[in-house]
Amino acid sequence: MIRIFALLAFLSAPHAKTEQMKMAVTTSFHNSGLADVLLPAIEKDTGIDVQLLVVGTGQALRLGEAGDVDAILVHSKRAEEDFVASGFGTHRRAIMYNDFVVIGPEADAADVQSAKDVMQVLTRIAGASAPFVSRGDDSGTHKKERALWASAGLDPDGFSAWYKEVGAGMGASLNTASGLGAYILSDRASWLNFGNKSDLKLLFAGDAKLFNQYAYLPVSQARHSHVNAEAAAKLEDWLTSRAAEMLINSYMIDEQALFVFNATAK
Repeated sequence: MIRIFALLAFLSAPHAKTEQMKMAVTTSFHNSGLADVLLPAIEKDTGIDVQLLVVGTGQALRLGEAGDVDAILVHSKRAEEDFVASGFGTHRRAIMYNDFVVIGPEADAADVQSAKDVMQVLTRIAGASAPFVSRGDDSGTHKKERALWASAGLDPDGFSAWYKEVGAGMGASLNTASGLGAYILSDRASWLNFGNKSDLKLLFAGDAKLFNQYAYLPVSQARHSHVNAEAAAKLEDWLTSRAAEMLINSYMIDEQALFVFNATAK
């Protein structure tokens, strides 16, 4: 009888209610594995159960425009600034960064390893008509890749013989590159966490043009009244906290850091 009363007392006692919110994040962020580290800590510290919608940056921004998520975490600065300027987001807050890297077959037929900068990398790939896999999905990585080709004075639309757009996330695109023995632009975190490397290797990195900033954008409650702005604000406070800094900076694969925390002040 005592046990029954104890159970009833436990069931009737008030418990902290977990709050839910939706956040659209990039496939590159999800593929890195960092979400598996951050989400349990977020729920423990804030009581917020963050439900992730894993898509490319372009789709994440469209989900925000439609009010289907409460916040987004993406990596395409110009598109993010347009999102805020159009009134869909309240502001843009830098959280962390890593870099893009050029991956390719170990044989490196285009000799990108000796290139002096990423412009020369792309020029050599084009000159050799070497197989190249593009995400082709309007993601932040895809946007960056297209911008780099344009900066090099090259138009990928004319590369049909060796340029393959797969319309997929980072992991699937890396798998395609692995199968084809092709070059590909990847974020460093996804590459480090990618298991099917085959004969692919990191061939080029370090150019300042390959900087890759991730930013947090709360969706505007003024535009979509149902948005959980309170939870989005709590999450932002946590993502810019010392606890987040320690977890982000200490997250490593093969003794290599995947991200660097650089949250800005409001």
